[in-house]
Amino acid sequence: QGKYTFADGLEYRDKKWHYCDGYDRRFYTEICSGLKPAGVSQFTDLDPRRKIPKGCYDCGDGFYNHETRVIVDYELRFLRNADDDEHEWIIRTCRKAWDETTEPQPKP
Repeated sequence: QGKYTFADGLEYRDKKWHYCDGYDRRFYTEICSGLKPAGVSQFTDLDPRRKIPKGCYDCGDGFYNHETRVIVDYELRFLRNADDDEHEWIIRTCRKAWDETTEPQPKP
């Protein structure tokens, strides 16, 4: 029994939980404060978003350096070494410090 409230004020509900359910992709801050105008989209719930150190990923509880496979917290203190599964998940899923451009792929 009891309740859980996240640091940003979002209260967890055991039933009728609609946050991050696949249908509504807004961040909690967008639910509370509204969406920003076109061209000023949020990329994280934290606005303004954290600046990711060069060559690193933001993996949710800190920054990940894919070359050293080390995760540090947001104060740059060592947290852990990533195993193969976590490394692959971070590379595939998390926001990175650099942009990549892609060319349109021709249809076969």
